Amino acid sequence: MVDYSEGSGKLYHIQVAPGEVGRYVILPGDPKRCKKIAEYFDNPVLVADNREYVTYTGELDGVKVSVTSTGIGGPSAAIAMEELKRCGADTFLRVGTCGGMQLDVCGGDLVIATGAIRAEGTSKEYAPIEYPAVADYEIVTAMKQAAEALGCRSHLGVVQCKDSFYGQHEPEVKPVGYDLLNKWDAWVKCGCMASEMESAALFIVASCLKVRCGTVLLTIANQERAKAGLENEQVHDTSMAIRTAVEAIRLLIRKDGTH
Repeated sequence: MVDYSEGSGKLYHIQVAPGEVGRYVILPGDPKRCKKIAEYFDNPVLVADNREYVTYTGELDGVKVSVTSTGIGGPSAAIAMEELKRCGADTFLRVGTCGGMQLDVCGGDLVIATGAIRAEGTSKEYAPIEYPAVADYEIVTAMKQAAEALGCRSHLGVVQCKDSFYGQHEPEVKPVGYDLLNKWDAWVKCGCMASEMESAALFIVASCLKVRCGTVLLTIANQERAKAGLENEQVHDTSMAIRTAVEAIRLLIRKDGTH
């Protein structure tokens, strides 16, 4: 492969060099969340800020950990995971937001993904569509334990991942709206918990790279509750999702025996 960094020793997109990140990395979408997440670390240091990728490295319980933003969608998330793996990371915890799909998933609830519907494009360039996008069991377990310890209301289940935000929220005006609406109805009937944009790509890339990945999401609101005439509170504070990921890493550090 061509060295697009021209001998700098840093990975081209994230501008991070091997050894500058820990094995455990939190992956928010929004670069602005990185500083907030890094405040939970001991001795956090800004490592890089390039394009949509902001990276801080610090410590939790004496172990090096990092946070790197991925931007929106599968393509940039896949690039982040590919390059972070080359820098030494092997355990990834996505922290993001979602829209609830089942009526009992309310604004402010957490959704911990056990798997993801591959209704996006990135994962298709890694694995045949028949291969499932599944979260790492150990990370899912750690996230569930962390959420319970923090007193967070959480749901485990499959999430739907798409490439078009407005295809979800305004399907009726899209030329392929008939397909979007029919599939959305199918996902809901199948019990899909929530809709977001990155986990399917991350889970498939993780499988290909032989690394661990899991996802915890803040439910901002639920359009199905709105359609049903139910209360539909909007919540935008991601603090509990972040704390859940941080505490899950602490659990993983102890389980892994990382020093």
